Amino acid sequence: MKSIYSFSFALVLLSCAAPSAEPAQKQSAPASDHLGLTCTQILQMSSTDWIKKFTAARDATEPSTIQAISAYGKCYDARTTRLAAALGKSGKGPLMGARGNFGDFEHALNDFTSKALAATDPPADAKKKACATLYAKQFRYDFYREYEQKNFNPPPLSPEESDAFTKSKNHFGELLGLLPEDKMHELHRSFGEIFAAGGVPDATKLAVYRYSIFLLESPSETPYSPPPF
Repeated sequence: MKSIYSFSFALVLLSCAAPSAEPAQKQSAPASDHLGLTCTQILQMSSTDWIKKFTAARDATEPSTIQAISAYGKCYDARTTRLAAALGKSGKGPLMGARGNFGDFEHALNDFTSKALAATDPPADAKKKACATLYAKQFRYDFYREYEQKNFNPPPLSPEESDAFTKSKNHFGELLGLLPEDKMHELHRSFGEIFAAGGVPDATKLAVYRYSIFLLESPSETPYSPPPF
């Protein structure tokens, strides 16, 4: 089947770091919600560490936490947008068909996200919705990173990754099973649409399963896995 990334794309949750690879450019003045830091400096921190730093400087209320998440997300989006523009300018980026296939993947993921956040009891609060929006950004960035790195044939999962994949898939199924039957079937159908185009590498499927577990797990429980960044 045709890959959603033309060939394929490789891999990519507590409070919602790899150093950012941004092209050399003049740094603009930090935004008011950046605590005097540039986006490059912010993205050198994990999202968890940034949120801790931000709320320590402001306050630990939910509005401040959401503001911190939003600030990190804007920096993350800006980095992805610059990468996409640079690839397009060099002629090394994805073609229209690949971008369309990724758009279908992203649309299905967003649809599942909205359904999953509404299906839990109680439904997700504002903080969790903000975290979900942030964590979903990994997939678009990884899409363009595949073209930057020219890594269209990712290696198979290691034994440890294969074990993690199986455990994540099983745990996702357990969380679905806890939902009322109508919601379970609706989410199962919606989740299947994410991989409908085919060609999704196992490493990316693992990331999707972990993200989906985050959406469904109770905030009172220890997170199944750490944030993706």
